[in-house]
Amino acid sequence: MSGPVTLPAILARRAAATPHAEALVIDGVRVDYRTLHERVQSAAARMVAAGVQHGEHVGVLMGNSVDWVVLFYAAASIGAVTVPVNTRFKLDELNYCLKQGDVRVLFYVDTFLNIDYTQLLRDVEPAFDAALPGEVLPLLRRAVIVGDVAGHDARAIPAGVERFDALPDTPEWRAEAAARAQRVSPEDILLIQYTSGTTSFPKGVLLRHRNMLMNAAASALRIGVQPDDRYFSVRPFFHVAGTTMSLLVALVTGACLLSVPSFDVANVLTMLDEERCTLTSGNDTIFLMMMGHPEFRRERIHLRGGWAAAGPEIMQKIHDVMGVKYMVGAYGQSEASPNVVLNDWRDPLELRVAGWAAPHPGLEIRTVSQETGEVQPANAPGEIQVRGWSVMKGYYNKPQETAKAFSDDGWLRTGDLGVIDADGRMRMLGRLKDVFRVGGENVAPAEVEETLFSHPAVQLAQVVGVPDARLGEVAAAFVVLRPGTQASSEELIAWCKSRCANFKVPRYLQLVLSFDEIGMTGSSKVQKNKLRDYAIREFGLA
Repeated sequence: MSGPVTLPAILARRAAATPHAEALVIDGVRVDYRTLHERVQSAAARMVAAGVQHGEHVGVLMGNSVDWVVLFYAAASIGAVTVPVNTRFKLDELNYCLKQGDVRVLFYVDTFLNIDYTQLLRDVEPAFDAALPGEVLPLLRRAVIVGDVAGHDARAIPAGVERFDALPDTPEWRAEAAARAQRVSPEDILLIQYTSGTTSFPKGVLLRHRNMLMNAAASALRIGVQPDDRYFSVRPFFHVAGTTMSLLVALVTGACLLSVPSFDVANVLTMLDEERCTLTSGNDTIFLMMMGHPEFRRERIHLRGGWAAAGPEIMQKIHDVMGVKYMVGAYGQSEASPNVVLNDWRDPLELRVAGWAAPHPGLEIRTVSQETGEVQPANAPGEIQVRGWSVMKGYYNKPQETAKAFSDDGWLRTGDLGVIDADGRMRMLGRLKDVFRVGGENVAPAEVEETLFSHPAVQLAQVVGVPDARLGEVAAAFVVLRPGTQASSEELIAWCKSRCANFKVPRYLQLVLSFDEIGMTGSSKVQKNKLRDYAIREFGLA
């Protein structure tokens, strides 16, 4: 990337280079790069008028939309920090995110997917009905509603809330915003990413402009993104898979990003076809739901590649069933902006399917034994640790957790189990805390899930360790079957018995309709701790 690695600099260069290229297609709204830049400049002027300062935290609470992107880019353009708020957050989580994240100005939509955010925010901070700031969130001085007021009579907006349209966009404010854009540095914080806390209240990961933009550019090279690509991503913008790996990958390459506010499989399949999308991304759940849908037809898929966080069975199916030739395997986490290792689209299929991927240039990886603390030799599993340019600055206002996240010699501890081969390629085996011990043998749930996925009737599978008097722990599995197929628990257990070591075979297996009730995070990941608690109750193991 020539010139400064800041979001306003890259957006300005992109708008100048390809003004008429389509930039975004989201929820029926289409904008080219010139229009996007113009809207960002207008929103930046309104933010400056609203008193947003360099380094201040701006909350954005809305589903995937062009407005979301405009607000994120506008905040970045004046040196402010975006705090994306998960649209699934309820009262306590919303309160925590806004308070712990020191959000000063919040931009939000009235309603999204039948959630009334105006009412939810009133419940968090009663001062919404009088004047901000209030006592619950003493730093939140302004709340700004963006777009239509659907759930309320337009006159009934709370007294403490303003309309985005009513903020002034004048030549003076524009000039001030343009001057502020020049002062943004690659070292400035771009985003505070709240990690989907699968264990506890989330932590706010501090990511700089250069962390995210360099990560997007490095990832785009490996994926093989071209300016004329049409890249469809269902990933929510409140996660780094949506910001770095979707929005910014498109921005740095000049490709068009297409997205949807919510994941409706039939709608996604139609969009992939009608918009002739060439790239996509997703985790195993997303791809399995697409391939398992009654409206799935291979001839409706025009994809060349993209990236997936998925195991070998699913990577192979993406190639064979969807006909996507150049899908690459990805591993990362929010604390690394997020991508750590990624295949090159030109890697042999067997490497991409098996999940053996190399780190980006300038990023170092190692595995460390949990028992001895020693760096592991090639092919010996251990905790994946990372060092280099994409690693976070730390967790916001959490000095102890930040210190714990790094080893004594300065490597980011991922909490993931992996193995690195003699060529320096890594394969992730699972979350360390999800790994359970059956009679002294370590079992990573992903290994058992892979075996279950290979059964023709299985659409989704999740495995956890549950208590056992004799062995300490044993495997318990929950399986969603494909529509129109049948398989019994006994049959699936027998399938595993013939294919993997005895200690990995599920002792318990339950067929379920979905994982929605049992516990998903906002990033469509199943929360293993919730699933484990559920299993202990279901199988009477308390």
